[in-house]
Formats: sequence, C-alpha cells, structure tokens
Amino acid sequence: MAQVLEFKLPDLGEGLTEAEIVRWLVEVGDVVAIDQPVVEVETAKAMVEVPCPYGGVVTARFGEEGTELPVGAPLLTVAVGATEPTSSHGTAAGQAGPRAPRNGGTAADGSAAGSGPAPGSGSVSDSGSGNVLVGYGTGAPAARRRRIRPQATAPTGASAAASAPASVSAVPAPVVAGPVTGSASATAAPVAGAVPATAVAGEVDGREGPVAVVSPLVRRLARQHEIDLRRLTGSGPDGLILRADVDAAIRLAGEAAEAEIRTAGASARPTVPERTSEGVPAAERVPLRGVRGAVADKLSRSRTEIPDATCWVDADATELMAVRAAMNAATGPSAGPKVSVLALLARICTAALARYPELNSTVDTEAREIVRLPGVHLGFAAQTERGLVVPVVRDAHTRNAESIGAEIARLTELARTGKLSPAQLTGGTFTLNNYGVFGVDGSTPIINHPEAAMLGVGRIMPKPWVHRGELAVRQVVQLSLTFDHRVCDGGTAGGFLRYVADCVEQPAVLLRTL
Repeated sequence: MAQVLEFKLPDLGEGLTEAEIVRWLVEVGDVVAIDQPVVEVETAKAMVEVPCPYGGVVTARFGEEGTELPVGAPLLTVAVGATEPTSSHGTAAGQAGPRAPRNGGTAADGSAAGSGPAPGSGSVSDSGSGNVLVGYGTGAPAARRRRIRPQATAPTGASAAASAPASVSAVPAPVVAGPVTGSASATAAPVAGAVPATAVAGEVDGREGPVAVVSPLVRRLARQHEIDLRRLTGSGPDGLILRADVDAAIRLAGEAAEAEIRTAGASARPTVPERTSEGVPAAERVPLRGVRGAVADKLSRSRTEIPDATCWVDADATELMAVRAAMNAATGPSAGPKVSVLALLARICTAALARYPELNSTVDTEAREIVRLPGVHLGFAAQTERGLVVPVVRDAHTRNAESIGAEIARLTELARTGKLSPAQLTGGTFTLNNYGVFGVDGSTPIINHPEAAMLGVGRIMPKPWVHRGELAVRQVVQLSLTFDHRVCDGGTAGGFLRYVADCVEQPAVLLRTL
C-alpha cells in the first residue's frame, strides 16, 4: 500500500527562518517526480523554487499563496510506493485495508488497526534523492513508534469493526495504492473531502488520555480556532491527528456557522473598507514581511548598533564622462563591451579601499574587535519590483572596470527577474549606492549592517562651476560617505572621500593603481 510522507519547508540557508508561498507548481492529485519543484517561495533574500525529495502522488498542500510558513512547517504530503495487498487472514470481517490518507478507504480502531504494517515501513527507503536544499536530508524516513489509542474497552472481532467509527480522509486527493482484497474492498469508499460527523460534534466514547498529536503547529492551529482535538479522528498512522484533519474541522465548522447565519437571515459583512465614525476609510495595514520586512529589520539594526556619521563633497565629473565616452566609442582591437558610470565608480571605490582599508571592515561587538577584511566584496543597491536588494560583486578588488561592469549587469538582470540566490545577496564588505537614478542630488544613506561604510552617488547634471579660474558649465555630482565611527575617525573618512572625488575629477589618478 502507499505510504504518505510529509515534506516540510527545508532550511533555505543564510539564517532564514521563514518563507512566503508565492506560487504552487503542483495541484493535489498530481504525480510528482523526485527533485521536481513543487512550490515557489519568497524569502527575505530571494525567490526560490523548492524541490520535493519524494516521488508519488500529492495528497495535500498546506498553505495558500501569500501564506508565510516557518522553516520546518509542512508544505505538502506525498503518497509514495506500494506494497503487497493486505491479507484478510486473522482480521475482523469489516476491517479496511490501507488507511484513508493512503487510498481513500476506511480504517478500524482496536485490534484491526494493529494488524497493518508498522509506520515507516514499506518500499520508500530509497525514494529520497539526497539532493535538496541546505539542512534537509532525503534519506529513508525514520520509523515512528506505534501509538495505541486509549479506549474504555477493547472490542475484538466483528464487534471491533462494528463499533469503530468510519474515518473519511480529510486529504482532498486520490492516492494511488495497491489492490485491496477481502472484505476491505467492499468497505472502501471514495474520499468525501470532509471529516466524519463524530470528528467535530459530540463526545467520543472512551476518548481519554493524551491526544495523538505530534506537531506543535497542529496544536496551536487547533487552539486558535477553538477545535477540541479529543473530538477529532486522526487520519494519520495509528490515528495520528494531522494538520489536514484540523483544517477540515475548521472548514466544516465555518460552513456550519455560515449555514446558521443564512438560516437566521443575517446579512453578510460588507467588503468595503472599515470606516471611522466620521465616515473616513480606516488606515490600511501592510504586513512587514518578505523583502520589505528584511530591509526594515536590517536598517533598524544598523541605526541601533552603528554610530554612523556622514560627509559629502561635490565633484566635477566632466572628465570622467569624457573618458567613459572615449572607452565606449573605441573601435578595432581596443573595442570592448560598454562601460557604465557605475562600473567606473565601483573601480574607483576598490582603489580607494586599498588606500583606506579601515572602511573595508566590520565590528565584532562581542569580542570588541575591529575585523579588517582582506578582500572587497562590493555590494550595489538595486531597486526592483520586489523592493530594494543589494547584490554583491565577489572579489571586486581583483577586477577591472570592464569585468565589474559585466558582473553588475548580470546581477542586475537576475535581481529584476527575482532569481538572485541568497548567496548572491550576502557577504558584502562595502556598498555603493547610486541614488542619482531617482533624480536626486544627495542623501545620507544607512549603512548596510554589518558593513562599515557606504558611498552614495547623486545625479550627474550640468551646473555652474569654476574651472581653471573661469565660470563654466560642468557635469557635477555630489558624493556622500556614511561610515561607522567605531572603525575610523573623520580624517580617514574624509581622505577616502577626497580620493574618490579626485579620481572622478581626474581619472588619470587611477593610472597609478592599474
């Protein structure tokens, strides 16, 4: 018979503890292969397609699109494999074969329930792929201990089959299972998609002692919706109450409440926004989660922990723009990919950090130490439809302007399509923020914790400027540096910013470091 395995949200790495369901890639009843992506989730770092380590039939999904789940919460259940048909020898006349979640049939309590194979057995030991996300193994599932349902009496034989309540599966999906012989085939019934009447109404005789629930999430869900777990008939192995059982009870209770409202002639609650006593619409509340929540947490931590300071300077970028135009206009053997202004500014940053390594560091607050980092992993702020993200150019100190520009273009395209991995969004040591693309001149950027500094670049626009003793119209840009005052004093920060401005005004200064 088929064995139902539960696939939980795996550890997605980088310290992430929850993810939001963006889009389901499978439906209940679909057949999935090992390592087939089954759901697309959004973490605080990126959008990720989660592969399922089991192959079989999807019997249940947990969570609608837009639901946020913690790591370790159930994602879906899969009916995997099949065994030999259950023998009718030595069992009650009315005993069902496999349990409801496995083939949609019925199950009997007492001695009838104890005659089946032990949970965790079957032919699924090699159905795991061993190839999923961080911290989630796909080896054989651990065998569960058999749970014996406490009951007042222990009926046997035909009386057991007659007195046991028929348990209809709460999992709204067909499950492929092997054939059932004997009287079980006569008692097997299609999935009805609802819990039995005894599951939500009336006391169950003899249902005393501990409740057959393992998951704390299931207990919490039942408490939130005031569901008495002692009145549910579990559809899991040996009567284990699953989340699907609680969800079905919640739906049934909701349908009953709606029916009472309709019977009483009560009007449905209007869908228009709530209004205050003056008739003005109430304020809208937007949850801080996903990318927006991660940005809020990180910026708040930066403002709380880092004593930052900001200095700024205006620079004449006319020569830099002329050099860029000459690079991009080159033909013949010297021609190459187009170089962006951001790539040139990034190359200037790596040269400046080589002169002022204090700004390429972080602070270990527990050890009370400044950690100077050997390499420059340059982050750059990118605004996307999902919010602000900061992709990281690895080993930027070893790259030239052309290489940096190509990597920035590649990462920007991944950011726009939401395909950046968590590794591509973490590990930065210094950030470059080009807010000039928004048409503004200056800003006091917030440091990207746990880094020590961030360079902000405003728009480059024509302004009156004194050039060689005469007033002229030049291409002027404002540069601002926000730095952690714990790692350096104003002299170091001012020296860094002045060197960046000198390179912008006289790009030939960079030739010293090429």
